[in-house]
Amino acid sequence: MTSAEAHSPGSKQRVRTLWISDVHLGTRGCQADKLTAFLKEYECDHLYLVGDIIDGWRLRKSMYWPQAHTNVVRRVLTMSKRGTRVTYVTGNHDEFLRRYASLELGNIHLVDEAEHQTLDGRRLLVIHGDQFDVITRCHRWLAFLGDHAYEFSLTLNRWLNHWRARYGYGYWSLSSYLKHKVKKAVNFISDFEDAVAHECVKRDYQGVVCGHIHHAEIRQVNGITYHNCGDWVESCTALIEHLDGCIELYSWVDPLTNVVPATPVAAAAV
Repeated sequence: MTSAEAHSPGSKQRVRTLWISDVHLGTRGCQADKLTAFLKEYECDHLYLVGDIIDGWRLRKSMYWPQAHTNVVRRVLTMSKRGTRVTYVTGNHDEFLRRYASLELGNIHLVDEAEHQTLDGRRLLVIHGDQFDVITRCHRWLAFLGDHAYEFSLTLNRWLNHWRARYGYGYWSLSSYLKHKVKKAVNFISDFEDAVAHECVKRDYQGVVCGHIHHAEIRQVNGITYHNCGDWVESCTALIEHLDGCIELYSWVDPLTNVVPATPVAAAAV
């Protein structure tokens, strides 16, 4: 499926594969409770953590780790113990783990990239995606600056929605609005998708699953099926491969308000 679909919490569902990315555990923006609730809804053969699960950049500056973040880790470990193969693909915010690439801890495997074969035999490259971000690769100081700007917009957004809620208005994403209005941000996403697709063509993959830019999507790019997990900071999205091989883009629905969070277009340096 090529568009995000709402999924209401209910009984545990059996699926083939789950992909999540950009959780950013260790930051105040992480929506850990929602992620834990999502993971409890499913049983799967394979769980891919597609980078930026732990935010090492933020933890180096200040320690923030509430119980909700521990609960996410515990849920993943429980899934692993019950037979789910967990593949942790490193990202730029958890790049400190890249020195341990190829490490195996029971049913948990740490890698820089992975290959997933769908039920119908298509080969998908699973990679965080920062390797295709020229800012992250070549202008590291600008990436850190962009990270600060993004964190500030999230803080401002929390205050803005606090007052919107008091006056009876629904959730609205300031960062999403700003990024949709910035032409360079839109162009960055297009360039990113083209670069990832080009790499897949070069390496004879039929598709890719990535994260990094916090923009959930499934679409065809230059003959490659491009899948992006999105994030668990604002959009709360994931990818699901069902038992028939169909890959769906999932969007969290708040069971209390029945509201789907806005899906932001992320800045180049996230």
